[in-house]
Amino acid sequence: MEKTATAYKEKLKELSFLPLICSCFYPQRRSSISCDFEDMEVKPINTRVTGQAFEVILKSPSPVSDAVHSLPSPPKKRDVSLEDIQKKLEAAEDRRKSQEAEALRSLQEKRDRERDVLLKAMEENSSFSKVTEEKLTLKMEQSKENREAYLSAIMERQQEKERHAMDVRRNKQLMLVLSEKS
Repeated sequence: MEKTATAYKEKLKELSFLPLICSCFYPQRRSSISCDFEDMEVKPINTRVTGQAFEVILKSPSPVSDAVHSLPSPPKKRDVSLEDIQKKLEAAEDRRKSQEAEALRSLQEKRDRERDVLLKAMEENSSFSKVTEEKLTLKMEQSKENREAYLSAIMERQQEKERHAMDVRRNKQLMLVLSEKS
């Protein structure tokens, strides 16, 4: 059955369908549509304006085609010994262990990287905190110095005004005393 199907497929590849296609476009009846090939015969079954039907008859395959289509038998498997099985199992176990070791090594590298990143972040955070604290302390000291300087300047002006006011009072008193004596 398989050889017949293969032969059928090969013959269909060889068969020219041009006359069949042309017959669809030219609906006139053709008297001899039947075709003969070496091991195939094509006979029209039903011919209509809408289409045609054909019967493909395959002849028995020739002995030459049997040799071409025969498939080689699959290679025979050799007997597997207990030692071979144990070697394969040991090799599989070694592969599994090496894969586990590689996975553990990869995880350890990731953990080390994470730890390094965390340490670096903590160092940067602490250095940032120190710098910020120093800047803030310096700013507070400058602010304190500026405030003290401002307060001392106000105090000096106040004292200057008081001295000036006292001098003006003394001058008025002297003027009054002098104006009384005169």
